[in-house]
Amino acid sequence: MRVGLAGFAGLSWPQILRLRAQAAAAPRGGRTAVILVWLRGGCSHLDTFDPKPEAPSEFRSPFATLSTKVPGMQLTELLPRLARVADKFTLLRSMSHSGGGHPAGSLQMLTGDPDPQDKRKAVFPDWMTVANHLRRHPARALPNYVGVNGVTQYDGFGIAGAAYVGEGYGPFLVHGDPSAPDFEVPNIGLGDAAQTRRLEERVDLKTKLDRLDRAADSAGAMQSLDQFEAQALNLLTRPEARRAFDLNQEPAALRDRYGRNRWGQQLLLARRLVESGVEIITSVLDGPLCGRVANWDDHAVNQHIFDALKFRMPTVDQAVSALIEDVYNRGLDKRVLVIVSGEFGRTPRITHVASSGEGVASAAAGIVQPGRDHWPRAFTNLWSGGGIQTGGIIGASDARGEDVADRRMGTGDFLATIYRHLGIDAANVALPDFQGRPVPILREGHAIPELLGTA
Repeated sequence: MRVGLAGFAGLSWPQILRLRAQAAAAPRGGRTAVILVWLRGGCSHLDTFDPKPEAPSEFRSPFATLSTKVPGMQLTELLPRLARVADKFTLLRSMSHSGGGHPAGSLQMLTGDPDPQDKRKAVFPDWMTVANHLRRHPARALPNYVGVNGVTQYDGFGIAGAAYVGEGYGPFLVHGDPSAPDFEVPNIGLGDAAQTRRLEERVDLKTKLDRLDRAADSAGAMQSLDQFEAQALNLLTRPEARRAFDLNQEPAALRDRYGRNRWGQQLLLARRLVESGVEIITSVLDGPLCGRVANWDDHAVNQHIFDALKFRMPTVDQAVSALIEDVYNRGLDKRVLVIVSGEFGRTPRITHVASSGEGVASAAAGIVQPGRDHWPRAFTNLWSGGGIQTGGIIGASDARGEDVADRRMGTGDFLATIYRHLGIDAANVALPDFQGRPVPILREGHAIPELLGTA
């Protein structure tokens, strides 16, 4: 007992906080995971998940409404595949916050930062980094947080980040197009046992030579370096890491079902990784498949919003519906939660502005075309799997889709629900900031009852 007490007395305040956080974060029921599909720039809710066919013409989507497998739930005609699997997801139609810019909206959604003003980088850590910090298992062959074209930046602004948690808990980022024939994640799994043995001998030698004083590392940089090195070594030496990232292991028919394109194969890789034990995955649907400006920022000056949606939504519909079906077909639906969201919606009132340039889904410069602008006051996100009650609708926007009419949900509720699924008691966990002061990982909000798994 004396030895134990002496050891506890020697802990610093940040170390005590870390122990408390780890104790509070014990998973409720085994291994859970989250796949966040991020629509960078903001998806128009009126043209996809929350149609308003009775709204005035200056608000109403030009796309017809479509009945789904769930009575009373309608989508637009752009989402026929999702309509057929509507019993496997729930729509939250009453999401709302105050961040009108892309950085502010993203930081509110991903970190809970209440500031409505844009900033260059995250002040608070995003939920992905926090969850990785609390649930990470260094001995695993795979990193616990992977970004498959991950959520990182928007035009030079950091829209997610580790902040004071430390970069060592950030994502392992997978770049490139997984649908390309020559796609390969570099530095994953050495080819033969001799290479692995030589690497392990060199690491052992380095460890013996490393006499740096960790106590002097007040900024935690050396700790982050150690974490990166441990992760890199696991990725290099464990053959299961290479297999997890190898999409050629999947049947051709399943790859076709997701779509032989970047977005489809990103989401197939995400499913493959959660099945291999990765717990936190983000995947951004952006780039050329979005249209001229390569994201969902559908201002009229950027692109013709309705042409852009017609161009991109068949790919989204195929990839997301395939992911949902695959998660259920493989028995992952109790532990894997799939979320589809962007930082906000788009203005219900349609704007008409001259295009700034010709391209995919955009008229030539100077030609007036329709668009929708930023709208954080009411928008929709989709939730599937996670053991939740699916086939439902939570909340509602008003007749024009402008404001929440029923059950407003804020970013704290969004984050609390994710933390709860991951077994993290967010109301009682604090992490030390750069000065060692305890900062709650969640400042407000409650988990949404309908989105809590029963398993």
